[in-house]
Amino acid sequence: MKDFLQINPADTVAVALQDLPGIPAGHKFALRDIVAGEDVIKYGNPIGHAIRDIRKGELVDHHNIATSLSGTLDYEEVKNERMKNEKSNSPDSSLFTSSLFTFEGYPRPDGQVGIRNDIWVIPTVGCVNGICRQIVEKAKEQLSSFNSPLELARLTLQELSTILHFPHNYGCSQLGDDHENTRLILRDMVLHPNAGGVLVVGLGCENNQPREFEKLLGDYDRKRIRFLISQEVEGDEVEVGVKIVKELYEQAQTFKRVPAPLSKLRVGLKCGGSDGFSGITANPLLGAFSDWLCAQGGTTILTEVPEMFGAEHLLMRRTISDDVLQDTIRLINDFKEYYISHGQPVGENPSPGNKAGGISTLEEKALGCTQKSGTSPVCGVLAYGERLSSNSSGLHLLSAPGNDLVASTALAAAGCQLVLFTTGRGTPFSTFVPTLKVSTNNDLARRKPQWIDFNAGVLLDDVLMDELLQRFSAYVIDVASGRTRTTAEQHGNAEFAIFKTGVTL
Repeated sequence: MKDFLQINPADTVAVALQDLPGIPAGHKFALRDIVAGEDVIKYGNPIGHAIRDIRKGELVDHHNIATSLSGTLDYEEVKNERMKNEKSNSPDSSLFTSSLFTFEGYPRPDGQVGIRNDIWVIPTVGCVNGICRQIVEKAKEQLSSFNSPLELARLTLQELSTILHFPHNYGCSQLGDDHENTRLILRDMVLHPNAGGVLVVGLGCENNQPREFEKLLGDYDRKRIRFLISQEVEGDEVEVGVKIVKELYEQAQTFKRVPAPLSKLRVGLKCGGSDGFSGITANPLLGAFSDWLCAQGGTTILTEVPEMFGAEHLLMRRTISDDVLQDTIRLINDFKEYYISHGQPVGENPSPGNKAGGISTLEEKALGCTQKSGTSPVCGVLAYGERLSSNSSGLHLLSAPGNDLVASTALAAAGCQLVLFTTGRGTPFSTFVPTLKVSTNNDLARRKPQWIDFNAGVLLDDVLMDELLQRFSAYVIDVASGRTRTTAEQHGNAEFAIFKTGVTL
């Protein structure tokens, strides 16, 4: 293995691939003298500017460079560049070969395909979290004791549904966007194809009124989605809920896995606990996978808008139309305005863990983060809580913050059946759909096998990207087809979080 890597010929820094004198693995050092005020170049783009003179060979980190990010921009230069390259930004339909690859999924009556067939109990308001928990606990207990040995033997021949509940603190005492965000994310969960059955549990007096919320679902499948309003139940609402869950469970067993084209697969792209290797190993692997899936007619979604700051121009150049370009500009500037409206600088992002792992500025983090999008054209932009349309395909951008659980929830809510999550520091979490963890380095994969599903760190051992992409694509299809469970699924981790921006009454 080489000692260091210069990612782009224009770079003025290189990354240490192993510990060097005074330079920890994953960190940067200067390839030449850099004077105070000069841009520091990595990935062929500025990652900030030197705040003092930096000598050749010196460690480059947050002590001697700083962000150059400021407020909103008009992106006139990017608009002109995109117009010159407009033809190259159009998807090449000849690349679509969806008939060559399939996954095993559960077709739903609305045309969606799930990769799991679970039973979800979802509260409209936090007041009924305890009721939902009791319903799930008792339903599991009764189902396990009710089934005869013969029935259990029959059920073990197919994939059993997991029964889950998703507590949250919202649904009441919220105003404006916060209230609407709660309703939209809960709606998206209820309609998600990974659920073979859903019980929506309300209280009755909350702001998120169950009958008004039901209208958001449109013409939904009433066999797969049921409602229970606790204050309207005569007697024990838990026992009523258990009865409904058992009925949903039996109904869910009528769904069977069948081959589905990859055009039906929608995958979220997320990173968290990034380190200096994220933009060299795991994120480029996801970018290669995104390009591959989009070429099959599938869909990928990139979010974490604040972690696009400093690299957004690269995404804008790839938008397929002026409308998508304008949507992308609004996506970026609206999030910058959100920061500014709260009196916060737009470049205050890298966490202590990021810095310890070798990331010094938001630009550096963004240039590594956006590599998860590969090179495919940007086909659309989604608002927070918005769902993909039935005919969506290709790479999309989604409005959501960088917070791991909030952003991953938004990806799943948009319609992704699976989230791919790269990490250099490690994390055990999962959102409410399977969340597949990809390590950026070998050491993390070795130390935390209970967290990590796939190791991209082997790219540092001279494993070729094409070879690893084949292995990774096969692994993702295995997870989507239910042949493999993610580590988080095996440990029962499944959570969600809603973006909150306003006041609580």
